[in-house]
This record gives sequence, structure tokens and C-alpha cells, in this order.
Amino acid sequence: MTIPQSTILFAGSGEFGVPSLERLIARGAKIAAVYTQPDRPAGRGKKLTPTPIAQAAAKHGIEAIRTADLNKEQLPPADVMVVIAFGQKIAPHVVDHPRLGSINLHASLLPKYRGAAPIHRALMSGETVVGNSIIRLAEKMDAGDVLGQSHLTVNPSETTGELHDRLAIDGAALIEQVVHDLLAGLHTEMPQDHSLATLAGKLSRADATIDWTRPAAAVAAHINGLSPWPGCRVRLVYGNGEKAEEISRLTLLRARPVVDKVAINAGVIDSDGNVHAADNAVEILDVQPEGGKPMSLHAYRHGRRWEAGMRVESLVPSPGNPGEG
Repeated sequence: MTIPQSTILFAGSGEFGVPSLERLIARGAKIAAVYTQPDRPAGRGKKLTPTPIAQAAAKHGIEAIRTADLNKEQLPPADVMVVIAFGQKIAPHVVDHPRLGSINLHASLLPKYRGAAPIHRALMSGETVVGNSIIRLAEKMDAGDVLGQSHLTVNPSETTGELHDRLAIDGAALIEQVVHDLLAGLHTEMPQDHSLATLAGKLSRADATIDWTRPAAAVAAHINGLSPWPGCRVRLVYGNGEKAEEISRLTLLRARPVVDKVAINAGVIDSDGNVHAADNAVEILDVQPEGGKPMSLHAYRHGRRWEAGMRVESLVPSPGNPGEG
């Protein structure tokens, strides 16, 4: 499918929109302008760094327009504006500027999981089927009419980071199809059933607290849904009371529920190396030692302690600084 007769405005900032921008360029669309957030400090040196969209545009010889307020920009004529993970509220006069209006790619099967963290929240809730929605931009967040949807099956033990990348690639194909249909006058628009809407609120490190008294499947989904960020930070503790000893600190990155008939206290490691929950146990697959790199639990246990009888306790952020653990 090619869309060479189209003139596109593209507004985005995060990694999620990169495959869609590159797909539109590859299919022959004329990108009249790319808008993105201003460069921001990043890394240990806090060096001003372009957004992923600005970097992707530059690879194709397009200078992205950094703007703190798209609503104040003078937009060139265009057929469609594509908005993906942009991070700004867009006013009606901008939404309506293109000949065929503006569309937004959202990583959920709307009306479920409206908001800032749809992939995290879907995995944390144990969803087995997720997807993308392309909608009209509307005054209410993620509430516009649906022009297209796609469905993906969640892989066993899949993390948010992995699912994000799969949905980004899937969304690019969906964007191409919807833009093609808009230009050809073949599109259909379906209003959302707002009574079925659920919210996927922004995450913080406080969300990464693990409740081991929940079912094993729910605990594993929680860990996977928060990987790689903010990550479920824990400490390993051996003993009780005054004799309790903190062994190490690490982040749990991947898990799966396993059947275990041995009944021990929730949050305690058993003889197989699994951590018990309310019903069965959770097998921890990947971890990241504090100050180290991600690795399998099998690799972690070479030279580090992860033993039966130890407790796995969440590191809860202090009330005065919710962003830190």
C-alpha cells in the first residue's frame, strides 16, 4: 500500500510513534512538518537530548520543530495530522486545521485503558489480548470516535517494554491503513461506548509495591507490567525480628505463576527458588541487582544468595519522596 498523494503533519515525542513516522515516510507520504517536545536533559550528564521523534525525523532529513505549545504554531496546509505520544493538549483549531482532520494512535482497545499508561495497566490487570486504537482527537482524553483497531495476544511472561515495542510496530501498519482509507473516503467512524471506559493513570514507583498475599497469577502480572519501569524493587531478608538480616536489594523484571502444593508464608522463597503467593507460587525469571545489569535469576544465583526461607519484601518509597524507593 502506498500513500504518495498525502500531505501529513506529524506530532509526537516518544519512542512509540517512531515506527509510524518511518512507515509513513517509507510509503511515500509527504511529511509537511514534524512537531515534537523541546530537547530535555537526559543521562548522567544531563545533556540536552532530542526526543526519539526528533532523532527519527533527522535520519530522514526532516528538521523537527521543537515546540512547547503546538497551539501557537503556524501550521502548513495538510490532509491529515497524525498525533502519537505527543504530550500536549491540542486545541480545536489545530485539530481541525488539516483537510481531513487529526487522528491519534492509542495503545489500548478503547474505551478500555484511556490515559497515560495503557500498556502497563493492561498487563498489570492480567489482560491476555490487547491492541491499538486510532481515534479522532477529542476534547475529552482518548474519547474520540474509533477509525480502526487491531488485536495482539499477550505472550507468556511478556513485559511492558516488550509489548510496547510490538504495539508500536503494529500501530504503524494501522496508521497506514487508516490514512489510506481517509484519503480514499473509505473510512468508518465508530463512537465509543463511554459507559465502558476505564482509566490507565500515570505510574509512579509507589505502584511497584508487591502484595504477595494476592494470587500468583496477579503477582506475576504486576511484576511484568511494571518492567522495565518503574520496576518492582525488593530486598531479600533472612530471619525474623531483631535477627533479621537484609541480604541484598534488586529489581524483579519478569515472572510467571507456577503450581506449587507446598504451603508456606506469602513472600517467602521455597526450596525450588520460587516465591509463594496466596494460592501457588511465582517463579522469578529475570532480575536486576542494585547497581548492576539485567540478568536471569539463574545467572544471579551464581555467587549471590537467593535461598529457601528468605523473604522478598518490597522497597516502599518514602511518603516525602514518592519517586524514590
